[in-house]
Amino acid sequence: MQIDQLLLKKGLISEQQLDLAQSHRNGHRLDQQLIEMGVLSEEDALQTWAETLGMEYVDLQKTEIDLELLREFPMTVIYRHSVLPFRQNGDLVYVATGDPFDLESLDELSAISGRELKPVLARKSDVVEMIKTHLGVGGDTINQLVSQRQQENGVELLEEIDEDIGEMAGEALAASVIRLVNELLIEAIDQESSDVHIEPHEKGLTVRFRVDGLLRVQPVPPEINHFASAIITRLKIMSHLNIAEKRLPQDGRIKLRVKGREIDVRVSIIPMIFGEGIVMRLLDKERMVFNLANVGMPAEISTPFKNLISQPHGIVLVTGPTGSGKSSTLYSALNEIKDPKTKIITVEDPVEFQSTGISQIQVHSRIGLTFAAGLRSILRHDPDVILIGEIRDGETAQSAIQASLTGHLVFSTLHTNDAPGSMTRLIDMGVEPYLVASTVEGVLAQRLLRKLCPKCKVLNECPVEDYPHDFPAGQVKEIYKEVGCRDCREIGYSGRTGIFELMQMDEEIRHMTVNNASTGAIRSHALKNGMVSLRQSGWKKVLEGVTSIDEVLRISKGEYS
Repeated sequence: MQIDQLLLKKGLISEQQLDLAQSHRNGHRLDQQLIEMGVLSEEDALQTWAETLGMEYVDLQKTEIDLELLREFPMTVIYRHSVLPFRQNGDLVYVATGDPFDLESLDELSAISGRELKPVLARKSDVVEMIKTHLGVGGDTINQLVSQRQQENGVELLEEIDEDIGEMAGEALAASVIRLVNELLIEAIDQESSDVHIEPHEKGLTVRFRVDGLLRVQPVPPEINHFASAIITRLKIMSHLNIAEKRLPQDGRIKLRVKGREIDVRVSIIPMIFGEGIVMRLLDKERMVFNLANVGMPAEISTPFKNLISQPHGIVLVTGPTGSGKSSTLYSALNEIKDPKTKIITVEDPVEFQSTGISQIQVHSRIGLTFAAGLRSILRHDPDVILIGEIRDGETAQSAIQASLTGHLVFSTLHTNDAPGSMTRLIDMGVEPYLVASTVEGVLAQRLLRKLCPKCKVLNECPVEDYPHDFPAGQVKEIYKEVGCRDCREIGYSGRTGIFELMQMDEEIRHMTVNNASTGAIRSHALKNGMVSLRQSGWKKVLEGVTSIDEVLRISKGEYS
C-alpha cells in the first residue's frame, strides 16, 4: 500500500489535505509536504514509513543510548548527517535516522567504521538533541580543532605567547573557533536561554544556560578545555574589548543576527582563580513585546498601576532581584504613556532595549557620567517623564527625589525583597523620611515564575491537608503539577509569567514613613487595606492552572503570621 493511502486509512489526513499537498509538492516527498503544511506530525509520518518499509520506530527520549558504542564512531559523520548509533546486538549496530531514504550517510558510516548497520527511524530533532546531549554542542568543531592540534608535532607551549604571535595563532584557528562560538550562541538561542555562563574551573570549562530562570549544565566535549583561551579571545573581539587585558573585569556588547532575528548580547568578563569567567545576557528583540498584559499583569494590578504611571509627578518604583523582569515592566509602562506630546528621557546602565520616541542615555561611570550626573543634565532637556535604570546610592536617590519635587514623573528600580521595604531602603540611603513620604506614589514588587507546560501538565491529586498553610484551599477547583515531555525538554515548565505586589501610598503609610515605622508595620497596614502580596499573587496563578504549588514555594516567601 502506498503511504498516501496508508495515511488516509489511518485517519491521519483527509482527502482534501492530500489533494492540497499533492498540488503544492514542488519536488518534496508527499509526507514532507504534509508535515510542512502542519497537517501531519513528523512522528506519525515516521511511524507510517516504519510500517510501510518494515522498519523499527523508536522514541529516543525514552531509549537508553549506549555511550561506549557511540564513541566508537567518527564524530564528523554523526554531526554532518545527523545519524545516531545507539545500541548493538552482536555485531549489528542500530542507527537512528530521521530520513528512511538517507542510505548514503549510512553507507559512509558503515564504510568508515567497518560495522554492519541497521537503520531505525526516529524524529530528526530528537536525533540532533541526543547527539548534542551525549557528544556536546560543537562536538564536530572541537574534533577538527583536536585534529589540528595533534598535527602540530605534539608541541605544547608552556608559557603564553606575546600578542603578535597570538594574533597569528588566532588567524590559524579563526574559522573553527568562530564556528564553535557561533554554535554555542545558536544553541543557547534555540533553547530560549536568557544567559550563557562560561565558567573556568580547575578541571576545565563548564557551560551553563539559564532557561526560564534556572541554570542547566550544557554538555560540551571535554576537549573544549584546550581551547578556552581562544574562545574567550574570540568573544572579546566580538565585544570590542581589550584581548590583552586579563586582570580586570570588562563589559561589552555584541549585536548578532541569528536565523533572521536580531539578538543583543551583553557580555561581562571577570578574572577568576582558574581563568576568566564570562556571562552573556541574550536579548532577543523579536520576542520583546512591551505591554503590561504581556508581562502577565492581571487587571486588578494593571488598572491601579496605570493610574500611578499617569500621575503628573512623583516617583514610581519597581523592585525585585536581578532577572525578575523589572526592566520589561518599566519599558511596558513607558510604552503605555508614550505620546508625541510627552518628552521621555532614560538614564540606563546599560541601555537594554532601544525604543523609538524615547531619548535614552548610556551611563559611563569611568568618565563621570553616573546616574546622578546624567539626571542633573537631563533636567535641562525639559523632560516630562524620567526613567532611572536603578537607584544604587544616596546621590542617585537624592537626585530622583529632587526631580520629582520639581514636577517630573520618575520611574526607577530598587533591589528590595518586597514593596514596603522600599521605604526603609531609601531612608537607609540617606534620604529624609519626609521626602520619601511626599514623593513616592507607589511601589510594585515582582517576580517571574515558570508556567506549566500546557502539553503535559496533569491534575495534582495532593490531599488538602498537605497544602501549604497559607494556600487558599477553600478556593480549589483544579490545580495542576508538572510532568515533563518532549516539547518542554522533560522539565515540565515552558515560559514564565509575572507575579506582583502593588503598594499604593496613602496618608497612613506616609505618616508611618515619616515616623520611621518598620517594614513589617507598613506591610501589615498595606495588606489590611487590600494589597495583594507576591505569595497571594502566586496562589492565584496556581488556581488558574498557570503554575504549580512547588514553583510558588520556590519563588516566594511565606506570609507573615
